[in-house]
Amino acid sequence: MNITALERPASLVERVCQQLAELIRGGSAEEERWLPGERSLAEKLGVSRTVVREATKRLEQQGMLEIQHGTGIKIVDRLHRPLNDSLSLLIPDMADRLQQLNETRLSIEPDAAAFAAQRATKEQLRTLRRIQTQLEKAPDNAAAIEADIAAHHAIADASGNLIYRLILDSLAEIGVTSRLRTIGRIGKQAAIAHHEAILVAIENRDPEAACTSTSLPQVRIWICQLSKPKKPSEI
Repeated sequence: MNITALERPASLVERVCQQLAELIRGGSAEEERWLPGERSLAEKLGVSRTVVREATKRLEQQGMLEIQHGTGIKIVDRLHRPLNDSLSLLIPDMADRLQQLNETRLSIEPDAAAFAAQRATKEQLRTLRRIQTQLEKAPDNAAAIEADIAAHHAIADASGNLIYRLILDSLAEIGVTSRLRTIGRIGKQAAIAHHEAILVAIENRDPEAACTSTSLPQVRIWICQLSKPKKPSEI
């Protein structure tokens, strides 16, 4: 006698999570957005506040929301956070984790740039050029690092591959301190020239040049420097 397992219907919490996730994905990523309050959401969705509270907590853990008590429920883009948590468990040592992520970056970034050259929309090209201007005008290394991370995020977006973006965002968050050390070593002008070469290739719809500019030997050296432990003078 064959017995077929029944599909378990989604719980109310799961259904609310799905509906809120669809709502979040459907909005603009460029502007700050907030969900209605807990009571309002419960009324609109026809569920209890307990269900809404559990659903928003789950989405916060997944990096889609930030619950600010006393203020509201903010929509955020931190989907890489669960990946960071998993990587911390898988590779507890920070130096080892950073080294392996940077090796992954060396494999991903050239192809991401090549795909961006093929797929970037006009709006995405404008975003990349705006970020390049921010990098050029950065008043200090901290601002330069912020623009550098934004550029890599925008290139991954323009590549059309969301997995690239998830991994690169994870690497960016883990490696901020190391990026500060590295840009101090190579200088902001070198970083500006490197980004400009990639951007021009993307603007020219030249995937081969975009890939080559991202994987130059000097770039590989810079990225490898991100994983080096600090010298006593740098601590």
